[in-house]
Amino acid sequence: MQDVLAVVTVVVVGLMVGVELAVAVFVNPILDRLPENGGLAARSDGARVLGRVMPFWYIGSMVLGAVWAVQSWGEGQASLVLTATALLVVSVVMSIVLLVPINSRAAQWSNGDIPADWREQLGRWDRFHFLRVAVIISAFVLMVVALV
Repeated sequence: MQDVLAVVTVVVVGLMVGVELAVAVFVNPILDRLPENGGLAARSDGARVLGRVMPFWYIGSMVLGAVWAVQSWGEGQASLVLTATALLVVSVVMSIVLLVPINSRAAQWSNGDIPADWREQLGRWDRFHFLRVAVIISAFVLMVVALV
């Protein structure tokens, strides 16, 4: 049972890392290059869609990691899984404190209701997002090492 939990956890966290990395490295830079602020509407829509899905994914990943850490307590990989889970907790706190406030504002933006500093706000979100991606990649790597 523990092996199944470990594999499921690594897959769930790995997919989350892939989505977040793709957003950081590919999706948002492509959207930002669209003419006439065309990417702004797409990023606003993305904020709404992913803003509904990602909290469950992050918290689910954290819970899976915590259950795996408890089940493996006393074994060699427990410290790796516990550290990885702690990093996922850090990513959730970062999301709530740093990213969600900006994301919530961006989700409300429409073509007629865009703040003058929208580029700065999205740039700040992107920087915080890159930091969060680094944290969840670190958690993923620790979980993969614990699995093997």
